[in-house]
Amino acid sequence: MTATITPLHSNRPPSLDPMLQLTAAAMNGVNAIILDRMQSEVALIPELAGHLIAGGGKRMRPMLTLACAALLDYPGTRHHKLAAAVEFIHTATLLHDDVVDGSSMRRGKRAANLIWGNPASVLVGDFLFSRSFELMVEDGSLKVLKILSHASAVIAEGEVEQLTAQRQVGTDEDKYLRIIQAKTAALFAAACRIAPVVAEAGEEAELALESYGKNLGIAFQLVDDAIDYTSDAETMGKGLGDDFRDGKMTLPVILAYARGSSEDRSFWRSAIGGDRVADEDLAHAIVLMRDTGALADTLERARQYARRALDALAPFPAGKAKAALTEAVEFAVARAY
Repeated sequence: MTATITPLHSNRPPSLDPMLQLTAAAMNGVNAIILDRMQSEVALIPELAGHLIAGGGKRMRPMLTLACAALLDYPGTRHHKLAAAVEFIHTATLLHDDVVDGSSMRRGKRAANLIWGNPASVLVGDFLFSRSFELMVEDGSLKVLKILSHASAVIAEGEVEQLTAQRQVGTDEDKYLRIIQAKTAALFAAACRIAPVVAEAGEEAELALESYGKNLGIAFQLVDDAIDYTSDAETMGKGLGDDFRDGKMTLPVILAYARGSSEDRSFWRSAIGGDRVADEDLAHAIVLMRDTGALADTLERARQYARRALDALAPFPAGKAKAALTEAVEFAVARAY
């Protein structure tokens, strides 16, 4: 791949290490809540949930809640349960997504639906959604409940809209951005916004951190959609070209189709329609994406949203928390390169 992603504010490879260090103590509390609340007398529930929850993943969304609380010098622990609720929402959507997509891998392991079946995966996802709402109610803030419940509804809308766009080669960039804002960025935004609510930091801080999370989420998904065509199963935790074989109209496909010759467009119609999904078809798709600049431009869009996320941090004072949140943006854009 010719396009490279460089850190926006650092001369060394960015990582999540500063955020991991910043939130380590609080994450211990969050993980204890997660382990406690995923338990059930129905043995299959913690078994299946644990397969995904304990099976890796960066825990980026709950860490964002904790890091935003640290940015605001919040001294309490209310955000621990809410960060756990955020992780439960995310995990529930992953379980449901893998059923919808027929995925074979998740976080580098066999997808839960392949081991326990689709019905069990859907129902355990429902259980985790319910647990997340229990945690929200226990917090007692109607504002927090409104933010997270609205995000849950928006995520579901985004997933449904993505389903309607699947194998629809006419899907345009506006619809694609609407889908990723809903299915990915909404939870990033909510995870960040609930911290200033708990910290009673005011609406200005709420809106700034919501903007940070939203733009970070969009950048994160844009990079995901690009490296689906350039990475490997070990890096991505899923198979190379899964989006291609599923007929998903992500931005690299949309741009390559729009810029392609009539012959190229004929290929894309067949491929997205499900008729050309062999390894050699995937290889040809990647060539077309490179030749049209679709991959490079997708990554450039990611950088643009990343800069918006960083701009949203401008009002906050310098310190370890702001540095960690800044590097999280750099990591999201630069990972796998």
